[in-house]
Amino acid sequence: MERITFTGAQGHELAARLDRPEGPHLATAIFAHCFSCSKDIAAARRIAQRLATMGVAVLRFDFTGLGHSDGEFENTTFTSNAGDLTAAAAYLADRGMAPGLMIGHSLGGAAVLRAAGALESVRAVVTLGAPFDPGHVTHNFHDALPEIAARGAAEVILGGRPFRIGQDFVEDAIEADLTADIAGLHKALLVMHAPLDDVVSIDNATAIFSAARHPKSFVTLDDADHLLSRARDAEYAAEVIAAWAGRYLDLRPPAPPPGAPEGIIRASEADPAGFLQDINAGPRHYLRADEPKAYGGTDRGMTPYGLLSASLAACSSMTIRMYARRKGWPLEHVSVDISHEKVHAQDSDLTGPNRIDLFHRRIRLDGPLSAEQRARLMEIADRCPVHKTLEAGAEVRTREVVR
Repeated sequence: MERITFTGAQGHELAARLDRPEGPHLATAIFAHCFSCSKDIAAARRIAQRLATMGVAVLRFDFTGLGHSDGEFENTTFTSNAGDLTAAAAYLADRGMAPGLMIGHSLGGAAVLRAAGALESVRAVVTLGAPFDPGHVTHNFHDALPEIAARGAAEVILGGRPFRIGQDFVEDAIEADLTADIAGLHKALLVMHAPLDDVVSIDNATAIFSAARHPKSFVTLDDADHLLSRARDAEYAAEVIAAWAGRYLDLRPPAPPPGAPEGIIRASEADPAGFLQDINAGPRHYLRADEPKAYGGTDRGMTPYGLLSASLAACSSMTIRMYARRKGWPLEHVSVDISHEKVHAQDSDLTGPNRIDLFHRRIRLDGPLSAEQRARLMEIADRCPVHKTLEAGAEVRTREVVR
């Protein structure tokens, strides 16, 4: 992750983070946060991390006057927010990383709909809980509107924090009409919204979707709250966006580097508060690992030993199928169950002082096989490469990678 600054629409320095892929950089995205939020909200972090594992660099920044960015929030407007997005896109283009995807959360989603149409490099747009009418945001400080109108600005409490809202912001948001922007977007659009969102109602998603032209998609966020504060909701949104964006961005990777034809398996911490890991096998295959809740995890993925057992099960099944296919035997289906336990060497039929991992393998062979064929296939299971590796042991050589 790279910490950067760039100049926003009003000339202020805006604080940003650029989540970069550790492997090939295949595309770039911009994430626009919700009203009065920041670039570091959980949804922004999770989505950026997930896209980075696919080779998509993600720029997330604080709008003028928010978070760590310079400027006064009371002097900003909805139009200046859209301008900050345009400035972010220009900054990326100057670095040779013109954005192909824009993602906006809540009012950030409305700003993305306003800005994206004029950005030639952008091919796909995602909104998360976005309002169709930017003026909708004023309901968050409805009681303060008379004071804002009378004095030109007033302090309001949003999310437990004080903000000064200016009359220019109110008027600009109320006057903004996104109908033409959405109809003339000419980008693929994904609308994501929670039916029970009590901040921005689901009717807004319906209006956005109706105004848009194809290609357009709608995905419900079920019982998620407006901020996607639960990790599982932010993670679900991230996975859907990552899969959907792959249809519109060129995420085909370059050839693997010499000496690594099978690619690299990379595990990256996804939740520093627990043990959840994003695991990538090259640019196309992804899964998660975690620990049970009883061990401090969140149980959102298989355990490391579960993955090891899965490897043995899959390899055994593949090896049996490969042999039966070569022989032309009538094997209709094969399944392999694996369980793992730690045992003392003297309690098992294994030998050697260090053999304390015991895998129980149960194989089911379906089809009109003879007794001799079944016996031979059971023998062949022992020739599975993973089986041989587990029996023979392995050496792990480790070095630190210094950035």
